[in-house]
Amino acid sequence: MDLLLETLPEIATLAQAKALLAAQIPLTKKIENAISLAHEAHSDQLRKSGEPYIIHPIIVSAFVAQLSNEESMVIAAILHDTVEDTTVSIDTILEQFGSDVAHLVEGLTKIVEIREEVLQGSTAQSALTKSALSFRKMLIASTKDVRVLIVKLCDRLHNMMTLDALPLAKQQRIAEETMVVYAPIAHRLGVSMLKNRLEDLSFRYLLPNEYAKIDTFFKSHDQDFSGRLNNFIEHVRQLLLKEGFVEEEFRIVGRVKHHYSTYLKIQRKGISIEEVLDLLAIRILVQRPIDCYRVQGVIHLAFKPLMARFKDYICAPKENGYQTIHTTVFDNRLLFEVQIRTFEMHNTAELGVAAHWKYKTGGHSINLEWLNNLSNQSENVDAFMDLAAKDLFSEDITVFSPRGDVFTLPRGSVALDFAYTIHTDVGALAKDAYINKSKATLLTELKNGDLVEIKTGDKTLFRCTWIDTVKTSKARHALLHYCAVRSQEIEAKVALNILGEILDRPITLIASQLAEGEFAKSYYKVANDVETLRKVLHFLTQPHFMVRRLSTFFQNKPIKLKEQKIGNFVLYHPKNISEVGFDYCCHPKQGDEIIGFKKANKVEVHQKMCDTIAPRLSKGEPMVLVRFSSDKMHAFLLIVSLPNSKGALANFLLFLAKIDVDIVSIELGNKMETDVQHCTLRFQTKESNIGWLRKKIAPVTHIIDFVRQDDIYQK
Repeated sequence: MDLLLETLPEIATLAQAKALLAAQIPLTKKIENAISLAHEAHSDQLRKSGEPYIIHPIIVSAFVAQLSNEESMVIAAILHDTVEDTTVSIDTILEQFGSDVAHLVEGLTKIVEIREEVLQGSTAQSALTKSALSFRKMLIASTKDVRVLIVKLCDRLHNMMTLDALPLAKQQRIAEETMVVYAPIAHRLGVSMLKNRLEDLSFRYLLPNEYAKIDTFFKSHDQDFSGRLNNFIEHVRQLLLKEGFVEEEFRIVGRVKHHYSTYLKIQRKGISIEEVLDLLAIRILVQRPIDCYRVQGVIHLAFKPLMARFKDYICAPKENGYQTIHTTVFDNRLLFEVQIRTFEMHNTAELGVAAHWKYKTGGHSINLEWLNNLSNQSENVDAFMDLAAKDLFSEDITVFSPRGDVFTLPRGSVALDFAYTIHTDVGALAKDAYINKSKATLLTELKNGDLVEIKTGDKTLFRCTWIDTVKTSKARHALLHYCAVRSQEIEAKVALNILGEILDRPITLIASQLAEGEFAKSYYKVANDVETLRKVLHFLTQPHFMVRRLSTFFQNKPIKLKEQKIGNFVLYHPKNISEVGFDYCCHPKQGDEIIGFKKANKVEVHQKMCDTIAPRLSKGEPMVLVRFSSDKMHAFLLIVSLPNSKGALANFLLFLAKIDVDIVSIELGNKMETDVQHCTLRFQTKESNIGWLRKKIAPVTHIIDFVRQDDIYQK
C-alpha cells in the first residue's frame, strides 16, 4: 500500500490511473467495460482539485484490488458513484455486470443517500451528533455485506488524501466524520493499512498544530531513528541466524510509530514527545506459528523484556482474526516494540476481513456480530454514540470460557460483560462468577487470558448502578432496557417528594391534583428538569388548588426557586441550602443521575439507583432538585507508592483535596517492599492538564503510573 500511495501524486490522466489499477489486478473484459461505462458517465465532471472525475473511482478500485482480488468488488469501486452522480441506473449495472456488482453498488449508493438525508440542513446539531447518526445509519445499511464497507473505506481514504482542495470548514467536518466513523470500522474489520492512514490523515486536519509538532519531531530525528532501527534489526538478524533460522525464510522490517498513536500516548501519559520511549518498532515475519515462539525465545533471552507489555494474540486471536505476539524489550537503554507473526498472519493483520472472506472455502470466519449489535441500539443519539465508542474505540482483551472458547472484550470489561457476551439470558440471570477457578463478583474486572465461568440463578439479579461499570454495548443496552421502567418509577416518587417539600402539602394530595391535569404523564421530569419543576409548581398554585388546612389556606403565591451552587452541585429550592453531603452507601461522580434528601438546611446526595433509597422514597422524605454543575470534569487513573505507615494515605488524600480533586475510588494493593504499598486512585477534577497535575503530585509521593481516562480516542 505504501508504494501505491507514493505513486498517487503522479496520476493525472485516465491512462495513468488504468496503469495503476493494472499493476494491482489484470484488467479483464468486465473491468475494461466498467471503466468505459464510468468514463462515459463521468465525462463532463471534474473533481474540486481540477482533475477528471474518472481518476477517483479508478484509484479507489486500485486500493480495493490491493485488499482483495475479487473482480466484483473492483468493478463496484469503479462504478460506485455512477448511480448517485450520473444518469446510469442500477438496472443498467445489473444488466451489464450481474447481480453481485449491482448489489454492491446499490449498497454504496444507499450509504450516500442516507448520509445526505441525515446531514442535510442539520445545522442545529453538533458535528459529532451528525457523525453519530451517519455512523448508525451506515451500519444498518451495510450489515448485509461487509464488502460494501471495504469499498467505502477505500473511497474515504482517497477523499482524505485529496482533502486540500476543499474549504477549511469542510475539511474539518469530513476529517471528524472519518475519525469517528470510518477509522474505527477499519479497526474492527482488522484492516490496519486503512485504519492507520485514516487516523493520521484525520489527525492532520483536526489538530494541525499537534500533528505538525509530531511530524517535525519525526523528520528532525529521521536519521537518528533510521540508525537505531537498522542497528537493532541487524542485531536481531544475527541472533536468528545464529539460532539456525534461514535468512530466506524470515523478514524483519522496522518502523516509527504512527503520528496519531504517538499523540494518544502523549495525551494519556501527560508527557512530551521526547519522553515517549517506545517510538521505534520492528516486525519479524516467519514461516510457521511454531517459529513465532522460537523467535520470541531468542528475543527474550537476548534482551530484557517488559513482561507487562507482553501479549500473545496467536494462541488467543482477536475477534477480527488478528494474530501476533507483541513484546517490548530494552536494548542499550532504548525501548523497542517487537511484533512476531507468520507471513500469513501479516496478510490478515494488514488486510483484515478482506484477506479471508468468510464465504471462501477453508477461510476463517470473521465475527461481525458487533455490527448487528450496534445497528439495534437506542434511538437516542448520545446513548448510541456512547455505546458505539465503548465497543469501537476501546483496546481489547481476550478471555476464555471453561470449554476453551475465545472471547474478545473491550479493556476494562467485567465478568458481567462476559456473561452478556455469551447470551443475553446468561447475563440477565447471572449470580456468581469464577475467574481462574476462584469465586469473584460479577463486577470484577477481567484481565487478558482469564478463564471465566458464570453461574446463573432462576431470577434476574441486576442492579441499575452496574450500567456505568460494564463496558460492552450488549451489557449496557440490556441493563438500560431493564432499568428504564424502574428509573421512571423512582423519578415519579422523587418528583412528588420535591413538590411536597416545596409546597408543604401531603404527597397523596399532590398526586391526585396532578392526575387531573396536563402533567399527569410527565410530572416525573420534575426530578431532573428545573423548567418542568417551575411549570408544575405554577400549575399546582392555581386558585382551584387552594386547600383548607388548620383554618388557613394555601394562597396563590408564586414560588421563587433559588439556584444555589455548592461545590460541584447546583440545587433548586425556595429556601437557602447551606451544605451538601454524602452517605457511604454509594459514590456519586460527575455525570451520574443524582437525587437529594433534605434535612433542615442540608442536602444528602445519592445516586438515583442507590439501593438504600427505596424505603425513604416511599416514606415521602423531603427532597430537593439537585444536579451536578455543568463544569467539565476530567477523569484520571493514578497509581502511587505510599509509605506503609499510619496516616500516610490520609495525608495524601488531604493533599489531593487541597488541589481540588474529587476521589471516585481507592484501592490499596499488596506491599511492594517492607515499607511501601501500592495505591490506585480514580479521581475527577476540573483541571485538564495532566502535566500540571503530575508536577503537583510528584514532589509528594512516587508516581508509578498516571493516565487520563477521557482522552480523545475514547470520546
